Amino acid sequence: MRRTDPQGHGPVRYGPELPEHGLPLPAGLAAAATGAHTEPAGGSPALLDAARGYWSRRGLPADRDRTVAAPGAPALLLALTAALGGDVLVPRPCAAWWAPQARLLGGSVFPVATPAECGGIPDPYALLETVRRVRTEGGDPRLLVLSVADDPAATVAPPEVVHETIEAAAGEGLHVVSDETWRDTLHEPHDTVLFSPAEMLPEGVTVLTDLSGPFLPSGWPAAIARFPGNAMGGGLRDRVLDVLTALGARIAAPVAAAAAYALDEPDEITHRLAGSVRVHASVAGAVHRALVGAGALVRPPRAGRHLYADLGPLRSALGALGVGDAQELEDFLTVRLGMPAPGGHRFGDDLGALRVRLVTGPFLGTTDGERTASLLAPEPLELPHVARAVDRLAAALGDLRHDDARRRESPR
Repeated sequence: MRRTDPQGHGPVRYGPELPEHGLPLPAGLAAAATGAHTEPAGGSPALLDAARGYWSRRGLPADRDRTVAAPGAPALLLALTAALGGDVLVPRPCAAWWAPQARLLGGSVFPVATPAECGGIPDPYALLETVRRVRTEGGDPRLLVLSVADDPAATVAPPEVVHETIEAAAGEGLHVVSDETWRDTLHEPHDTVLFSPAEMLPEGVTVLTDLSGPFLPSGWPAAIARFPGNAMGGGLRDRVLDVLTALGARIAAPVAAAAAYALDEPDEITHRLAGSVRVHASVAGAVHRALVGAGALVRPPRAGRHLYADLGPLRSALGALGVGDAQELEDFLTVRLGMPAPGGHRFGDDLGALRVRLVTGPFLGTTDGERTASLLAPEPLELPHVARAVDRLAAALGDLRHDDARRRESPR
């Protein structure tokens, strides 16, 4: 098929955004976004103390001198990568914004296969083999970036798998950055066990959270990082602060105030987050059923506001429409569904694989009124605008399945 954007095949500036809430702002959060002063590099004491409280409530206590804030997770990861040096290892697929940081600094990024049961973390045996190969070829792997609750697959890694991977990383002397952006968006929080790698290896894990995941709109960039409490963690934080200072990477004062308010988790914020998770989980379940019903391969979503689907079983029908790779699939579904559908190549996957990430935000409506109704509805899937969006996806996928079935029929 003809590409909708000939320049859109791969450049970083065409990469997908973090999946958004798709919901109006809580009144208290909007009111908190005030101030015109200049925030210090690394965050003000008020913001850092709010971050410390947030982590302490999750079993990850931190001192203020082991905490940093920055205008978005990409800026923080860039500073961490620059401070650590060396080559970077990531699971395949992984969040779209991870790999560009190392490449921007002139480093190499080595993808590692994930285990069968989840995404977000590398298979421990594949990790060991990749590190061995990289070192044999003269590389210098130092940093492993992973996510227990991940983007794009929306899975939550079992604790035993996380433990094996962290043991392998520690044995090879790798520093681990645990992206925990989606840890507060578990669809079934009482039935899903999530352990932070920092609980398993306190001296060798830095935790990073993009606040646009649980709390803030994507247009208010803010992220926090928690460093190990040992001397290595203190030195790493100092180097990260040097990089952020050199970049002038300071959070805007109104955003910092809103971030501190959200991290304190008043009732308004916790209730809104719980409602948002409920709505997105409900829609994600419906989207998952539509995808599986059409013959796609997709793990059940356990966290976040997204799904990751393999449409390889529909390759014949897609091929007849001129769709032969992930970029063409992205173009095709974006037009057909009327919503972003970034291909798997944006997340480090094979270009030839027909994989795509779908987000749930666009299903909640196109106006603030529709989105508010989705948030407040006991059964959001019964709302007409939500049902229409899900039906549109099911119909588009159903057409592909029927076309594929007709092509497979033997001639009479």
